[in-house]
Order: sequence, then C-alpha cells, then structure tokens
Amino acid sequence: MFKINSETVNETNNQKLRTGITTGTCAAAAAKAATLALCDLTPSVVDIKLPLGQVLTIPLLDVKLFSDLGYASVRKDAGDDPDITDGATIAVEIAWMTAGDISFHAGEGVGIVTKPGLQIPPGEPAINPVPRQMIHQAIRSVTTKPVKVTVSVPNGHELAQKTFNPRLGIQGGLSILGTTGIVKPYSRQAVLHSLKSALDIAAALGIRFPVLVPGNIGRKAALAHFVLPEEQVIDVGNDWGYMLDYANHLNFEAILALGHPGKLAKLANGDWNTHSSHSSSALPYVIQKATTILDCELPTDTPTVDGFFQALPTTKQQQLGNAIATAILQSILKKLARRINVGVVLVNMQGGLLGEAGELSLWTRKQF
Repeated sequence: MFKINSETVNETNNQKLRTGITTGTCAAAAAKAATLALCDLTPSVVDIKLPLGQVLTIPLLDVKLFSDLGYASVRKDAGDDPDITDGATIAVEIAWMTAGDISFHAGEGVGIVTKPGLQIPPGEPAINPVPRQMIHQAIRSVTTKPVKVTVSVPNGHELAQKTFNPRLGIQGGLSILGTTGIVKPYSRQAVLHSLKSALDIAAALGIRFPVLVPGNIGRKAALAHFVLPEEQVIDVGNDWGYMLDYANHLNFEAILALGHPGKLAKLANGDWNTHSSHSSSALPYVIQKATTILDCELPTDTPTVDGFFQALPTTKQQQLGNAIATAILQSILKKLARRINVGVVLVNMQGGLLGEAGELSLWTRKQF
C-alpha cells in the first residue's frame, strides 16, 4: 500500500520532504466515494489505484446521498510542494444516466478548455486524460452503469488566476491534473508542462512568429510595442534553453526574444537557465561589453544591470543595448542551429526600448 506523505529527498539540500497527491487522485477518490453513496454506502476512506500500479488509501472529507445523486469530497494535500491547490476541496457529484458510459462535466471552479493545442479539445472540461482514466477506473470498480460525473473545486476560479490557465485559454477555473497521481515536492514537471503547453497552443492556432518573454515586464512591453494577440506572447520564465529547444521543433518560422538585459544578457554567455541559482549575474558581462564598445566614462558602484544602463547617456544606452541584443541573437541562432529566424528586443524595467537585433519586420510595431 502506497502511503500519502511518504518522504522524498530534495537534491539541493538533502532535506526530507513529504509527497502529496494530485487533483486527479483527489477527483478519482471523490468519484468512487460518490458512486458508492449512490449504492447506499458512505465510506470514510477509499482505495485508488494509481497509474503506476500503487494503491493509495484516500481519506474522504464528506460523503452524502441525495435523492438522485451521490456527492463526495476530498481535501487536496500537496505534501511539501508549494502547490496553489494545496488544501483545496475537490468535490464530485455522480448521477445515473440512462445510456452511454461516463460523461465528464465541469462544476464550480473547474475550467473549460477554449483553445486548441492542449491534451483536451476545446469545449471540454479541463480534466486531463490521466485523471479521466483514474476517475473512469474508480467508478467502474463500483458499477458498470452509465453515469454523469461533475467535478468541482470551490474557490477554484480565484485560485486559477494564480496559474497559467487564463493564458492557456482555460476559462472559469482550475485544471484537474496529474500523470502519476503523486505530487513530488518541488518538482519542475508541472511548470515545464505549462510552459510548453503555451507553445503547443500557439502552434495549433497557426501562430508563426511567437514572442518569448521572461515574465510580466516582458509581456507588457511586447504588447505595448507590437501588435500582438495574447497567445503570441509566451512566458518562458527562466527556462530559455528548454523552451527554445522545444520551439525549434514546432512549425514556427521565427522567434522574438524580448525582455530585460538583466535576464536576457545571460543567454549571450550560454546560460540557458537564467535563474540566479543556475546562472551568474549578467552585470559583469554588461560591464565588459560596455568597456569594449563605449567611448565614454562608465558608471561605477551600480549593483544592477538596470542601474548601469540608467547611468549612461541615452545614445550610449542604445549603443550598448544593440550590441548586447546582437550577442544574444548570435547565441540563440547557434543554439537553434540557425533553423529559424530570430529577433531580439531589450527593454528596461519600465518597458522602454534599450536595444534590438535581427529582422524585426515580421512583428508589426505599434505607431506612436
């Protein structure tokens, strides 16, 4: 029997951390209990078989029988993973149908897919394939009758605003997720899955020239300076190497990298994960580049890249920005083996232009 909150080890600091369960496992457990309720049984726990074969005993928060449906809920326990859904209630209602198999529906706080490119087609509730299989198996362990399954997450709409869902075209709430049924603490898999899903959606929508940005500053600047639909602007976070490699194998014709040089200048050094724990500061590179190309007195005692640029005359800012953008462009082209075109735009913290490189006519600039 697999135990909830078994321990795993954080490779960074050797600290023992508790595992948790996915929203998919919670939904499967609630679905099984709600089906049992329709059969006049109200258990306090249920056993769920996970995709890799383990059997997990899940405690139930609530089980009820109404006149025409069964209801059950489970409290999500993410262990020591910083999961936005930790502590959320995952609830399922089960109702008999007269024909068919198992019909999935989104209740309160569960999103609806509105864009192509995800694992679930538009119009369907955002319950991913593996959780659907787990729910199906859990229900079929109780009955062979056709049933309607409605999954809900109270407060799910509010929680979803803190996730990638709105940008991925999942409207109205959270996704029911999970591939193994278990949440491993501080696993990057969920983050990487969300990041590449944005590229999948862009490709499915026929976008040929995506704009990759590190985060909100880059996103706002991209939308301020170029005429772009939201889906064309894709957050990369710190995972530039992962996202560039993935994008290079989709049907894109060109990529625009847009963001602050405090992040993007690291790419010129071949630092493809720009998180501070995986790469050094960009400031020494920026200073070295300025020393090489600028014929003016350079600022001293500036602890940040942004401060260094601000201390330069405007014309020198642009000269340095263009040089760094060119170096970034060359580094990205080398990584992509020059399979597709690349443009680079650097902006300051306020979104103002600092420099650019490449053929940018593929992206329509706004007129000011």
